[in-house]
Amino acid sequence: MRTRHIEIFRAAHRTGSLTKAAEWLCISQPAASKLLAHAEASLGFRLLDRVKGRLQLTREGEALVPAVERMYRELEEIKRLSRSLRANPQGQLKLGCIPTLGLKVLPRTLAATQQANPGVTLELTTAHSEQLAQALLTREMSMAVVFNPRPYPGLKAIEVGSIELVCVDGTNARTPVALDQLDPARVIALPAEDPLGTLVQTLLPEQNSAFKVQTYYVACALAQSGAGVAIIDELTAQALLEPDQHARALLPSVRISVAVLVHEAAVLSVLETQVLDRLRAVLQARD
Repeated sequence: MRTRHIEIFRAAHRTGSLTKAAEWLCISQPAASKLLAHAEASLGFRLLDRVKGRLQLTREGEALVPAVERMYRELEEIKRLSRSLRANPQGQLKLGCIPTLGLKVLPRTLAATQQANPGVTLELTTAHSEQLAQALLTREMSMAVVFNPRPYPGLKAIEVGSIELVCVDGTNARTPVALDQLDPARVIALPAEDPLGTLVQTLLPEQNSAFKVQTYYVACALAQSGAGVAIIDELTAQALLEPDQHARALLPSVRISVAVLVHEAAVLSVLETQVLDRLRAVLQARD
């Protein structure tokens, strides 16, 4: 039986009238009659007989009633659960981010999300962008927050904000520094495949440092030690610099975008949308 057949059967046996069944389903009486006839023809037996002006169940129709009512109870449970999820999402959300965004941005985002949804379990993994992209493709997580992602087949990026880049040069100066004043030979190199490394290479194409590192943390630590100059995001600088140490703003100002990677076919849940909105709010509050 098709869903529409089940609807007309239930409405007709409950009301005892095709006219009332049609009103129940918001269709015309001829359409209801035709629908019931089609249901009986497809089954090969009658569901209802007219007795003294009222529709009454046949033996076969009576046998179907418990299964039909069970189906409707389950549908009502689905509706109740849907309403509950809309009002108060539950379950588990697995997401990832690059280590830098795991310092303050994601903790603040997830703390606010969990406070608003006490029944939710949130699992955060930190890794490099390429590892996060692979985890998304294998469905190990549903969202990943990264810097300026390159195009990944099978994934889409949702931009949510940006972070300012700063210069750490070990001088402890507070004054801004112009990019063209930096010695490219002293700018510590980050991996070419890293979004921040790619951006720095674009800003300083003649960059040829004796130091090449894998993480922003090590670049910052080397710069603090006087081994060179690190161009990194402000979050990493704030996390690693001592209270009496300072990073220098760049002239002109340079920002790197923050984006959420999801599967290209993903339809965001209510909870995922909440995380996205709170992430935007946390990033905007920094500006």
